[in-house]
Amino acid sequence: MSNIPPASQYENLPTEPEPHVMRSTGRVTAMIARFIGYVVYVYILFVEVILAIGFFLLLLGANPSSGFVEWAYRNLDRAMKPFRGIFTPIELGTTNGNQVESIFDTSVLFAMIIYGIIGLLVHAAIQWLDHKVKKIERQQYNEEAAYEAERIRQEMLQSGMAATTTVTRTTPTATTSTTTAIPSAMPVPPSPPGNVPRPPSAPPG
Repeated sequence: MSNIPPASQYENLPTEPEPHVMRSTGRVTAMIARFIGYVVYVYILFVEVILAIGFFLLLLGANPSSGFVEWAYRNLDRAMKPFRGIFTPIELGTTNGNQVESIFDTSVLFAMIIYGIIGLLVHAAIQWLDHKVKKIERQQYNEEAAYEAERIRQEMLQSGMAATTTVTRTTPTATTSTTTAIPSAMPVPPSPPGNVPRPPSAPPG
């Protein structure tokens, strides 16, 4: 009798666990949130640059009729909408060339600080999301590797069971053939006719 493992051992092949799907969904969500964070962070950097340019143009008394200065002031007004009126601008006097008022706008400095803090928070959130995405990817890779290893192990076990069953079925046939071949030995050759012994004669009466 062969030592064949029970068939129930091979009925349930390994299936991918449910947390694998949940991690895939979490990975996609984290990647989308990270992309949004990058967009917000780039916008904050752009606003910081506009605030810095506008602050120095006001401080140096730049000519507002210039195209670049007009574009910078227009974007500065958009970025400064939540902060207008917080502090009173300090007038430093007019410039000698174009007689434009030089202004030290503390509201612009305050806006730069606030946007800078928001930018740091967004950057920290991006780093956290990036770490989370890498962690999910690492867990997903480990699960896929474990699943593949288990699948290969089950296939090897099934192949071993099939080989054992084949040997067990073919062994009796070979034994029978060997057993039946034993009686069919070569017969003993008959004695020559001249050497056939005669029956003993009856003793004289």
